[in-house]
Amino acid sequence: MRKLLALLVCALMVFGAASVASAEGELVYLITMDRMDQHWVAVDQGAKDMAAALGLNYKWDAPETKDNAQQIEALNNAVSDGASLILLAANDPVAISMAVKAAKDAGVKIIYVDSGANEPAVATLSTDNYNAGKLAGTTLLNELAAAGVTSGKVGIVSVNTATNSTMQREGGFRDAIAADGQFEVLETEYKDGDAAASQEAATNFINANADLVGLFGANEGSTVGVGNAIKASGDAGIVGVGFDKSDAILGLLADGSLKAVMAQNPYTMGYLGMAQAYAAINGLSTGPAVIDTGVAVLTK
Repeated sequence: MRKLLALLVCALMVFGAASVASAEGELVYLITMDRMDQHWVAVDQGAKDMAAALGLNYKWDAPETKDNAQQIEALNNAVSDGASLILLAANDPVAISMAVKAAKDAGVKIIYVDSGANEPAVATLSTDNYNAGKLAGTTLLNELAAAGVTSGKVGIVSVNTATNSTMQREGGFRDAIAADGQFEVLETEYKDGDAAASQEAATNFINANADLVGLFGANEGSTVGVGNAIKASGDAGIVGVGFDKSDAILGLLADGSLKAVMAQNPYTMGYLGMAQAYAAINGLSTGPAVIDTGVAVLTK
């Protein structure tokens, strides 16, 4: 990933040098699912840093919490504000697609970061969410095996059924557990990534299932909720795994409430996404249509 990032950025700087003037003053927006997760703050920082390096004007807009109507409004406002290109993390790929098409028809280029819509774009930068979900499942299974646990139930707390990224993670996780064949995966609880609601859902899993051995959180808020529920229960035998890296999640890893999380690379999504925005605005090659920005397993 580092080598790919270095090569693409160097290529943009070298081949784009002659056309810097045409990018001067161009406005690029980042529109994310919400502002409440540190994940999006990191995407913003990456985009901001690259925009400053390339001389692009830059703005970040998003609903405070996940809301389709407000995200569509943010997209429309960016078009009205004169954006040349929008970096978009779609909350609901269906709900926002008409607005994305209207933006493209108005001459605005679109690049997806983290999660795309059902409308073609210049490029997509995201985690390979299905395989990252499988990795989360395998990690949970390894933790259970190390503890000598060979049966029981596993709960999932996720965002909603419309968000592609988290649904792909759930699919990969379920497939990993099913392939092992020793554990029953319960029906998923969807809480829109809200940490408090996710904690309540995870607590309900714990209270309703005496044989619960594992919990999986599919995004930052879900994972914080899962970790807090395990911590509050005092049951050290429940293995908690999840997604993303935040101060709260690192604390839950440190005290053992979570065993592992799949850490994405949100800074890279924003940083390289802005580099591709520069290339697209200047008519240069943007490189691969889809870039897997990678994932790593974090443990205590």
